[in-house]
Amino acid sequence: MADVVITFTIMPESPEVDLSGVETKATEMIKDFGGEVGKVEKEPIAFGLVALKLIFVMNEAKGSTEELEKQIAEMEEVSSCEVSDVRRAIG
Repeated sequence: MADVVITFTIMPESPEVDLSGVETKATEMIKDFGGEVGKVEKEPIAFGLVALKLIFVMNEAKGSTEELEKQIAEMEEVSSCEVSDVRRAIG
């Protein structure tokens, strides 16, 4: 099976949330799930709110990331987590 590159968009509950703490916890959850975070981006949304985008690689044989999304969305200070992009890795 091939590897897939997945982007999670994580929305904090408020602009005051420490995104570095959320990033650390979410990255650990992704590693435990079998993924490897390669890139982290911060995307300004509105009124000081910044979304955290974690781009990671995992084997597609692992299946759906739905359970991982739920775990991250249930984290303290996180409003939501959703897959915003999925691509097959080439090479």
